[in-house]
Amino acid sequence: MQLKGEQLAAHLARELRPVYLVYGDEPLLVIEAADAIRAAARRQGFDERKVLTAIAGFNWHELHHAAGSMSLFGGRTLLDLRIPGGKPGREGGLALQEYCARPSPDSLLLVSMIGVEWREEKSAWMAALAAAGVVVRLPSPGLAELPGWLAGRLARQQQSADADGLRFIAERVEGNLLAAHQEILKLAVLYPEGALSLEQIRDAVLDVARYDLDALREALLSGDVARLTRTLDGLQQEGEAPPLILWALTEEVRALAQVRAGLDRRQPLDGLLREARVWGPRQAPFRRAVQRMRAEQANAALAHAARIDRMIKGALRGDVWDEFRQLSLRLVAS
Repeated sequence: MQLKGEQLAAHLARELRPVYLVYGDEPLLVIEAADAIRAAARRQGFDERKVLTAIAGFNWHELHHAAGSMSLFGGRTLLDLRIPGGKPGREGGLALQEYCARPSPDSLLLVSMIGVEWREEKSAWMAALAAAGVVVRLPSPGLAELPGWLAGRLARQQQSADADGLRFIAERVEGNLLAAHQEILKLAVLYPEGALSLEQIRDAVLDVARYDLDALREALLSGDVARLTRTLDGLQQEGEAPPLILWALTEEVRALAQVRAGLDRRQPLDGLLREARVWGPRQAPFRRAVQRMRAEQANAALAHAARIDRMIKGALRGDVWDEFRQLSLRLVAS
């Protein structure tokens, strides 16, 4: 069974299955979903919990051993299996399939993972988990969905904010749901229930955005000038190395130029995306970006990136960060 995150609470109120997998990119969402399953398991008499962490060198026989061990108190056991790397590997995949073929009647298996690659979603072990129990995928809210997500969190503590207030919080916590959660809780401590003004929110919310190279590439592909500029400013303030910034931008430009050239030769887009190694969630924004991009625009951007590379190496004079901003504007210009 496959469930969305918002369906989990209603499901747990109705039933409890022998196997659960919760996964996503944001630790907060995975932690909260796992906590909900643990609480439901306790209500159903799973009084003991065994935590297994599958890091490098983990012995997967421990899973079967833990499932077969008798409870000291005659109760049932929650097997809390955590896979920090986002993939169990060949041995782990086989162990999970074997467990799902014969789940322990006295145990509930909860598997939690962060940062799962899209290939793993098509794996035999994940299919086995879905067949034996429930798989809950927890996608992170995008920038457009983040204000709605924040509004829902405020509603839980009987508070609300208008569109400007929600947008202000979203911009300050971009890419960091744990920080967003903390800021929402802070608003409950500082202010009473009811509507919050933009001034109250400004006074309370810190600038806790997490700027990283993935956010930069996402902003580039989406054509969001404001977000792209804000992310570059954040990376500069955080002291990110210019060669890494150039690498991230150039990788996208090369792929866009390659695919654009193929489209101009009337080659099929799907094949071009495979050749450019554009996979999974990156495909949708990349498709939109390449439709906006002209061949001469991509080639000029590559030449501009080469000039920035010479600046970084000291062969040319100039403000590298200003050049990054100019290159970014060149790339998102229609």
